[in-house]
Amino acid sequence: MGTIIGYIVIGLIGGAIAKAILPGRQGGGWLATIVLGIVGALLGGFLGGLIFNIHYNKIFSPSGLITAIVGAIIVLLIYGFVQRRSGARA
Repeated sequence: MGTIIGYIVIGLIGGAIAKAILPGRQGGGWLATIVLGIVGALLGGFLGGLIFNIHYNKIFSPSGLITAIVGAIIVLLIYGFVQRRSGARA
């Protein structure tokens, strides 16, 4: 149970930092920010392991937070691109 809470906390922090870094207006409240951060953490952890052969042993680590932020930024960029594309067709 502590692991799940840890992922939620890291997701919230990583998603909030990613939203603060990227310019523009991103919708969603704190729940969307948590989901964004968790998805970003998964994506960042996967890419970090794939590209740099990094393995994470702890949830609360600087490298875990950095990969969550980078992954969340990537997710936000993709979401913004898809949103613009679908808005242009309407």
